[in-house]
Amino acid sequence: MFSVLDHLIARRSAALPLSAVTKADLKAWLAAQSDAVAAWVRAAGFKAEPGAHLLLPAAGDGLGGVLLGVESGADIWSYGGLPTALPEGAYRLVDAAPAAATAAALGWALGGYVFDRYKKPKRAPAALVWPGNADRAAVERTAAATFLVRDLVNTPAEDLGPAELAAAARRVAKAHGARCSVIVGDALLGAGYPMIHAVGRASSRPPRLIDLRWGRRGLRITLVGKGVCFDSGGLDLKSSGNMKLMKKDMGGAAHVLALGQMIMAAGLKVRLRVLIPAVENSVSANAFRPLDILPTRKGLTVEIGNTDAEGRLILCDALAEADREKPDLIVDCATLTGAARVALGPELPALFGNDDAAAEALLRHGLIERDPLWRLPLHPGYRRQLDSKIADLNNAPDWPFAGAIIGALFLAEFVAPETPWLHLDMMAWNGSGRPGRPEGGEATGLRALYAMIAERAAAARAR
Repeated sequence: MFSVLDHLIARRSAALPLSAVTKADLKAWLAAQSDAVAAWVRAAGFKAEPGAHLLLPAAGDGLGGVLLGVESGADIWSYGGLPTALPEGAYRLVDAAPAAATAAALGWALGGYVFDRYKKPKRAPAALVWPGNADRAAVERTAAATFLVRDLVNTPAEDLGPAELAAAARRVAKAHGARCSVIVGDALLGAGYPMIHAVGRASSRPPRLIDLRWGRRGLRITLVGKGVCFDSGGLDLKSSGNMKLMKKDMGGAAHVLALGQMIMAAGLKVRLRVLIPAVENSVSANAFRPLDILPTRKGLTVEIGNTDAEGRLILCDALAEADREKPDLIVDCATLTGAARVALGPELPALFGNDDAAAEALLRHGLIERDPLWRLPLHPGYRRQLDSKIADLNNAPDWPFAGAIIGALFLAEFVAPETPWLHLDMMAWNGSGRPGRPEGGEATGLRALYAMIAERAAAARAR
């Protein structure tokens, strides 16, 4: 996989200057240049549109530098296209403030990402000299976590089943001195996780519950991620078109593992727990069936309205276990519903929660980090749709509306109202490439979640 440092390099004297300018500042920038450079920029029609760049001539022959249009503030994505758009070689930022330098380095890192496990790239990305005033630690942990999400989601299910996902969690745990235990196969029944077992039992690759713990002081933060390594839909089989991208159905697990990695890398004063139910939803003679009634860790019974609504089933056992310890905050991430994508598209995770302060803080950090989310309601009037005549709940009622809300309301049944809880329903995928965000697996909400948790951990430590 691609290293975060491969295209962020130590200082080189031959690095070409890269000047970033907003539309408002372009006139002043031109006034400070030579007549030849100013004439070149005007002749090229450069307007400093965010993300637009212009190669500048040297005084003699060759390339003298680059002019980049950016937005005001910490603009990550205007830099994202440069590693592959600029000629190979090294570049250095000119006169960037610390926040802008950090954003530039992060955008450059994310823009140079390549998933090269199966096919080598045609060219190396252009390199950026580490800006001296950038927050290097923040860039490294954020880019590394984003790469982890992308790598895991991009890996085909043949090479990333429940066992491989558990191995990835163990690697993260080992790197940061965390403890990681895994309950496998039929042992899930004895340990009290019947729903995770039921969903994953049809696969030749046994289901697992991954449990990572780190830290001894501070807030209790528990992260739960949906780890469906491939989703056929079960006996309610998906169509070929809907099944095609289901290697990404473990995107929630990838997010919480990456978020946990960020928290540990930063040394936040928290007691972290990461729970990942990892399964493959397959078809075989022992697959769970429509209208089966299955038990859960919490003791509630669930009538199976649809075997393709399996994510909420494995999450309910993990959430019940998370809630047992009464942490200060539970966050779950899941590629849960197509309804959320219909409502908000692929770029905006749907946010649900029972704690307004936590939800509002996450939305605020989403704006600051340019990693936005959108909150949807846990509307109690729709709870009746989950009723079953012969069980405590139905996982997928025959009701064609508000699918994302229904999924979130189902999960809410497994978290006590007094336990602060946030649920992110996400796509974890870019359908087409954009600067800094290539087609394929993607981290959304990750930077916002980290910033919110870091703020809370610091506030708790100060009290």
